[in-house]
Amino acid sequence: MTQTVELPLWLFLLILVFAAVTFASHFLFPSVRWFFRRRLERAVKRLNQRLKRPIQPFKLAHRHDMIQRLIYDPQVGQALQQHARETGVPEAVAFEQARRYAREIVPSFSAVAYFSVAIRLTRLLSNAFYQVRLSYRDEEAVENIDPDATVVFVMNHRSNMDYVLVTYLAAQHSALSYAVGEWARVWPLSRLIRAMGAYFIRRKSGNDLYRQVLACYVRHATEAGVTQAMFPEGGLSLTGALGRPKLGLLKYIIDGTSADGRDVVFVPVALNYDRVLEDTILTRASLGNERRFRAKIGVITGWILKQIWRRIIGRYKRFGIASVRYGHPVSLRAFRADHPRDLMTDLARALMAEIRDAIPLVPVPAACWLMQQHPELPEADAVQMIVDMMRRNGIPDEENRTSVEAAIDQLVDRRILKRLDGKISQSGQRVDLLEYYAASAPLGQNAGDAAGAKDFSASAGS
Repeated sequence: MTQTVELPLWLFLLILVFAAVTFASHFLFPSVRWFFRRRLERAVKRLNQRLKRPIQPFKLAHRHDMIQRLIYDPQVGQALQQHARETGVPEAVAFEQARRYAREIVPSFSAVAYFSVAIRLTRLLSNAFYQVRLSYRDEEAVENIDPDATVVFVMNHRSNMDYVLVTYLAAQHSALSYAVGEWARVWPLSRLIRAMGAYFIRRKSGNDLYRQVLACYVRHATEAGVTQAMFPEGGLSLTGALGRPKLGLLKYIIDGTSADGRDVVFVPVALNYDRVLEDTILTRASLGNERRFRAKIGVITGWILKQIWRRIIGRYKRFGIASVRYGHPVSLRAFRADHPRDLMTDLARALMAEIRDAIPLVPVPAACWLMQQHPELPEADAVQMIVDMMRRNGIPDEENRTSVEAAIDQLVDRRILKRLDGKISQSGQRVDLLEYYAASAPLGQNAGDAAGAKDFSASAGS
């Protein structure tokens, strides 16, 4: 036992490496993880004290644990057995396929990434691009939603800025969990989106096993009270008008709740912009036979660099107003009691009607709508007519006049309108954009109740 053992230097170094790895994996790493986990738990506890809807434990669970919980759920178990029978594959193969779907869907939420990075970034981008306004059709009803209910924000989809804008404005309420389409499944964007708590969905998947795994995840999140956000149109509006709803996610939420369980409250959210950043791409896509459209990374990079250069030389201008209005909340429990026969379809129609009625009026769509009705007008008369239209927003006329004049300047600069001899008229060059923005104006229909708008442009540091 006391004899000397000689070893080659390379073997001695290898033993030291293995010993160091064993020490780190068994003693050091668990201690470090425990230290940071404790700090994170304390940070989340402090964060929950200021949030109106605290972050649910389900959202903070380890991603591996959530995947395991999902694939061993009885609903998924029955689906994979049926899939194995129908396709003739072994159940073990179907199980691995379900596991892949679960790994694809389940997010890896990080409170640090969401509240320390994402919220600051969304605030910066929102106020850099737009003058942000927030209003309510019934603020008291939104503020007094049952704290135990699962809240689902249901929104019209105008731009990819919708994610940014609503995340920023909802930051005082809770962390939102979005359903995100295939467009975002590219590295490293996918890692960031997962860290923000979003989950990926295949919008046109015909695989029943996949749909059951997705439905199971939505049920778990809804039962746990996770605040969610969804776009029932399923994609960006190519025409500017509100589209028809897709019923998939809505069905999963309804099927995952019971009359005597946790209530689900849908909050309609209507968005409108003076300028949609992707408007040219969208109107071009509307001329094709497919909804699919792609923006080249070179074009996007060039556009970003152009805006940065304008900022440096002092010629940068924001793109006008981005307005968000909350509609009347809809309780699933109450709605279920009144619509026992065709609950899903009736609820989808009711939510889309609430969004349609809540769409805010902003100057560019109002000007485009007016110029469709009157192809040529004295500019002073057109400004006054649009100011009169916008009085419903509860904003003082002088402030409206300033934003309307800026909107007309923007339309002239973009060659949608032209200015000549004190008159403005259609330019005839960008008719597609004129029609696109006119279609987004809530005019000629019930445009919702007048409500004072809160301007967020001055609260960029809040």
